[in-house]
Amino acid sequence: MQKPTGVHALVRRTHEDRVLRTLQENGAMSRGEIARVVGLSRTTLSEITGNLLQRGAIVVVDTDASRREGSGRPAERLALDPASAQFMGVDFGHRRVHVAVADASHTILVSGAVRYDDTASWQTRTELALELVERLSSEAGVHYGALQGVGIGVPGPYPAPEGAAWSSARRGATVLRPAPEGVDVAFAERFGAPVIVDNNTRLAALAEAITGAGSVSDLVYVRLSDGVGGGLVVGGQLVTGSSGLAGELGHVTVAPAGRPCRCGKRGCLETVASVPGILAACWEFGLRLESLEELAAAVARSHPVADRVLREAAAALGRVVGAATMTLNPAKVVIGGEITRLAPVIVEQAAATLAAELFPTASAGPVVEAARLSDEDGALGALAAVFHNSPLLARYPETTDVKGRLDAPDATTERAAHVRP
Repeated sequence: MQKPTGVHALVRRTHEDRVLRTLQENGAMSRGEIARVVGLSRTTLSEITGNLLQRGAIVVVDTDASRREGSGRPAERLALDPASAQFMGVDFGHRRVHVAVADASHTILVSGAVRYDDTASWQTRTELALELVERLSSEAGVHYGALQGVGIGVPGPYPAPEGAAWSSARRGATVLRPAPEGVDVAFAERFGAPVIVDNNTRLAALAEAITGAGSVSDLVYVRLSDGVGGGLVVGGQLVTGSSGLAGELGHVTVAPAGRPCRCGKRGCLETVASVPGILAACWEFGLRLESLEELAAAVARSHPVADRVLREAAAALGRVVGAATMTLNPAKVVIGGEITRLAPVIVEQAAATLAAELFPTASAGPVVEAARLSDEDGALGALAAVFHNSPLLARYPETTDVKGRLDAPDATTERAAHVRP
């Protein structure tokens, strides 16, 4: 069967979404019951359900024979296939890729990560990511025949989309714009699904801004990991900037004569407050730590060198975030990364430094807190970008090739449990 394109593809995808959501909300239903709820003709619904059955998005669970009146032929009852992956979020960090896969009800089916060297090529990273996806499928019995969209986060800076044009990829899939060395095309070709790519930390900011009851319309997000990245939510919208550089707080200079940064400058915040930067500073002061786990142990025993280095890094972070706060006046500042849970002093010192940077007559500064989500937040944010409606994405091009509309969550949980629409 020839794959629909253009307006036909958009209409079909919209119909599919309505059918899937109806089954999500009501459980097993006959085609007649589905048709009445979604308002589609029997012919159109037969085409839609036939395609969904073929791709494995739904399954026949039984018939209505036990409760049917009259002598007519029993009608099949359809339901979501619990093993059918509908959405995929992929977060490429500097040294690892994390994948999270959700079903039509936005429940996380599987998630996992694999590490690579920070000098690995994008071809190697992409191959490892696809191998991880296949391994997760094999281990959990999940299939990707009905995949509706893939969100991919890549280390920043990543160019912001220009205009609303989407380009067609081979096999009927679509991509927003090229990621480094074709990672987007690789996923589009492998799964025949729409792909959207953005900065992974910006996607993490999206996940944090709209998480739970504490969602806000103005937020500054910083993640301390192998690098330092950031994301900005201003006036209820996720900000990319004119060339995709909005939120790149990790490359603000804090020590002009400091260590070289991967960006080519010297003394960027990343050289001071990233995990490698903090470990390097500990070495300079005689505390030879090789890993985040060893740093956590030093913190647990209140080692003075670890405390000094962490406080100095957090103070530098507080000054940078303080400048952003004076510029944007956010309601909340969120500091992410595993290190913030292992070393709470980072958030405490950053908050204290930030408070000192604020306008003297300000009645109250922003709430400063550790991220609620784990380091998989970029993958969850990537999921959010492909399956939820949100004004946070209002300035992105219309992702009608993804699902006929833009989507973003109003609740995303850390523990790979449930992301509710």
